[in-house]
Amino acid sequence: MSVRAEILRLGLRLAKNWHIRERVPLATARRRLKRIESFVPRPPAGTRTTAIDAGGVNAVRVAVRQARSDRCVLYFHGGAYALGTAKLVRDFTWRISAAARAHVLYFDYRLAPEHPFPAALEDAVAAYRWLAGRFDPRRIAFMGDSAGGGLALATLYKLRDEGLALPAATVAVSPWTDLALTGPSLQANAAADPMLDVANLPALANGYLAGADPRNHYASPLYGDASGLPPTLIHVGSDEILRDDAIRMAEKLKAAGCEVEIEVWPRMPHAWHLYARIIPEGRRALARIGAFLQTRL
Repeated sequence: MSVRAEILRLGLRLAKNWHIRERVPLATARRRLKRIESFVPRPPAGTRTTAIDAGGVNAVRVAVRQARSDRCVLYFHGGAYALGTAKLVRDFTWRISAAARAHVLYFDYRLAPEHPFPAALEDAVAAYRWLAGRFDPRRIAFMGDSAGGGLALATLYKLRDEGLALPAATVAVSPWTDLALTGPSLQANAAADPMLDVANLPALANGYLAGADPRNHYASPLYGDASGLPPTLIHVGSDEILRDDAIRMAEKLKAAGCEVEIEVWPRMPHAWHLYARIIPEGRRALARIGAFLQTRL
């Protein structure tokens, strides 16, 4: 583990402990993240960033110079279904484009609790339908982190159940796949996880579900029939409270006969890929994802 990653872990733990003491309301968290947006580095020169209406869903298309015009990655952002903007991840989406040599379509699904389940799923399906009208589904991949990883998998279920052509591959980074919160790592890693506080998850899950069954497979893909899903790569850190959401999802896919690879990275924090500018492990993980996607698109 690199020195930079150790320092990042320390910084995340300090922030976690501060948030535990303060218990920041969602509205305050959103305002603070909005202020951070202007400090997020912009993509390198030559990157094309275009705002798009993707079937009624606000989206941003990102393409670095080396991106192939016939490939696209639909990116499902994280944020516990309650947070997330394109500007917050603009230093990450171009890196996906470079790693996969593909266009990336980020989309703003409606956020909870104002827009509970299944709003995010409906928006994901709408964005994919729009994208599939412009790219061959065999040249489209899904990628999502945290709640976005769970949403990407849930969207695959919905598309399959509606008889639509599925994308060629999926990447799930630290996915939240079980809103019923039954994973043993929620407690086993509660102290070890430097970033996520397990005490926050029930309120976040309830805010998204708004009374829906937490074992509904469109909300918690862990409880679905994974038959027929495309090749999937899952990354998760060994100390994450969501570690077992990832491991059990990989087991579900394997049992259904799907092609699946799971990598448990030692001591990496939640969705460490987002810190690729800072830590070498983030850049290596993205390179691994790029290699996976390029062989399937």
